[in-house]
Amino acid sequence: MESPSRVIAALSSLAAVLLIAGCTIGPGATGSQATSNPSSGPGQSTDDSDDVEGTLLDDGRMFAVVTWGSSTCVPQVDTVSAEGQTVSVTLVEPESEGEKACTADLASRASVGALPEGVDPTKEITLQVTYGDVVDDVDLDGDPSFTGTPGSPTEYTPTAGWFDDGSLVLLTWGSSSCAPVVEELEGSGASGTATFATDDDQVCTMDMAPRATILEFGDDAVDDDAFTLTLVGGGLDGTVEVRG
Repeated sequence: MESPSRVIAALSSLAAVLLIAGCTIGPGATGSQATSNPSSGPGQSTDDSDDVEGTLLDDGRMFAVVTWGSSTCVPQVDTVSAEGQTVSVTLVEPESEGEKACTADLASRASVGALPEGVDPTKEITLQVTYGDVVDDVDLDGDPSFTGTPGSPTEYTPTAGWFDDGSLVLLTWGSSSCAPVVEELEGSGASGTATFATDDDQVCTMDMAPRATILEFGDDAVDDDAFTLTLVGGGLDGTVEVRG
C-alpha cells in the first residue's frame, strides 16, 4: 500500500446562510472562500490558469466549477440559468473585504451553485461557464443513480465528485465560518482517507452552509471508477462514495 501523501487542498467554505429545517437551495449564487498550498510559486502562471473543470454534487442537486488562481480569492457563482440540459454559469470575483489583497499563488478553487429546476442530473449536462474573459464549456456525465432533484431540499450529507484524474470536490455542510481543515490525505486503489482537524475550542457561527473542499490524490494514485472516501475528525466521520 502506498505511503500517505500530504494533501494539496483548496478548502472552500460558502458564505450563503441556509435554514436547517426544510431548506431548499435555490438556483442563485453561492460564494466561497479557500486556502491552499500553491501549485506554483508566487507570481508564476501555468497553462492551467484558464482551465475550467466541474462535477455534480449533493445527489444531483448541485454543481461545482473548479478554476485556478489565488487561493484566497475564490470566485463566487453570480448567476445560473438553464435551457434544457445546458446550464449557463457566471462567476465573479469575491466581494472585497476592505483592502484585502489576493495571494499570488496558483491553486484549484471550487465554486458551488445549485442546478436550476428542470435540469435532469441523470443525463449529460453542459456547463457554459463565464469568468471574466474566460468562457468555457464543461461537459458533465449524468449519473442514473442520482435520486436528488434540482430545487428539492438537501439531506445535508457529505457527497463528492471527480473533476480530474485523482482530484475531487468534497461537499460538506456546517458553519460557514468554520471550513473543514485537512490534516492528512492518503489513498490507493479503490479507497482513501481524509483526516480533518478537530478544534473543540473554535467558535463557529450557527448557520448551515455548504462547504467545498478540493482533495487531490495525484494522477493514477486511485481508482476513479469505484472509490470510497473515509472522513475522519472535524465532526465529519463517515464514508462517501465518490461519483463522476
